[in-house]
Amino acid sequence: MKNKYLFLLPGLGLLLPLNSLAQGGNTQNRVDGYGAPTTTEAARGAAGEAELNILMSYYQQDGTHGAVEGGRGTEHLTDLTPTIILNVPLDTVSRLSANLGMDVYASASTDRIDQVLSSPSSQDTRFHADFGYTRQLADRRTIVGLGAGFSTEYDYRSFNVAASWAKASRDGNRELSLAGQVFFDQATIIRPAELRVNGSREDGTSPRQSYNLSAVLSQVLTQRLQISVSTELVYQKGLLSTPFHRVYFQGSTGALGEAKVEALPGSRFKYPVGLRLSYYASDLLLVRGFYRFYNDDFGIQAHTLEVETPVKLTPFFVLYPFYRYHTQTAANYFAPYLQHRPSEQYYTSDYDLSGFSANKVGLGLRYSPVYGIGRFKTPFKGRIAQFKALDLRYAYYRRSTDLTANIFSADFSFILP
Repeated sequence: MKNKYLFLLPGLGLLLPLNSLAQGGNTQNRVDGYGAPTTTEAARGAAGEAELNILMSYYQQDGTHGAVEGGRGTEHLTDLTPTIILNVPLDTVSRLSANLGMDVYASASTDRIDQVLSSPSSQDTRFHADFGYTRQLADRRTIVGLGAGFSTEYDYRSFNVAASWAKASRDGNRELSLAGQVFFDQATIIRPAELRVNGSREDGTSPRQSYNLSAVLSQVLTQRLQISVSTELVYQKGLLSTPFHRVYFQGSTGALGEAKVEALPGSRFKYPVGLRLSYYASDLLLVRGFYRFYNDDFGIQAHTLEVETPVKLTPFFVLYPFYRYHTQTAANYFAPYLQHRPSEQYYTSDYDLSGFSANKVGLGLRYSPVYGIGRFKTPFKGRIAQFKALDLRYAYYRRSTDLTANIFSADFSFILP
């Protein structure tokens, strides 16, 4: 099933599908992305050795407003996300990248599609792969990139293509980057057990397309202060509702057979704007701040504020506490269990589209010695690889709608011969 309750592995410079960054609700854990960088910094270092990152994330959540049961019931979910990211230089100006991984999750919420516990809906695995090519142009200040990728799970298929362009100023203090991505998705229609046509669990497929454009302008203001302004414009069309989400209306007793399938418009436009600051308070302390305003034509307006303060404990250890606050208004089409009117054209009881506030707090630790953590022989003619750095992170998430989550993640970074 399409997983919406995921969390991004931190501090890895990963490039995500922009529709995941432009949600009104929780940040996703999906680490599949462009393969084409949106900044010149992301593509530097093409010459030399290959880089390998092995990522692992475990996510667990619980709540009482499952959309599968019409805005009530369990939201329990666990998700394990192993991922491998490989960057291989081809020469001094170009490189290839690959992002391969999977999501293995178990969901008590989607288990209620069939109203039978331990049904086929209770767990699923999503596989994804993204590949990219980047090249530095002759002026040494411009990076261009192309990428493509896909993901697949039981009831959802997605294919994407991407392109990016980034150029730094002559003095290196200013940079403009542009990136575009298009998703072509196909969803299998699975309705709740009591609302199926002819008793069939699957009822064909339906398409969805997403068109994303991002722009980032960054500027070094002083030796200690850097700033960037960004926007991610997202247009989606096709099946934007989830066919196995139930909605119960006013006057209903809530018994099986009295629900309808969630209905949402066939298009959606999202337009967030973000501001990011990095202030080097001292040689030992960095303060990062981020604010984003989000708006869409579903009626959601949101404000997000993030603060992270990396502290260098030793030349090799960095401790970084972080905090994120998010608040949003409800979509025009949202109402809780038994609150929708039968005359409404569009309706949902998915609390991701409700009005809520949320807090996320956590702590990360990065260990990165100058000469690496260790070295070991590889199977490739006995060549020596370097275990470069280790990044560990924990976060606790709590939403005013009773949803809570715990997220553990790790990044193992290697240099390959």
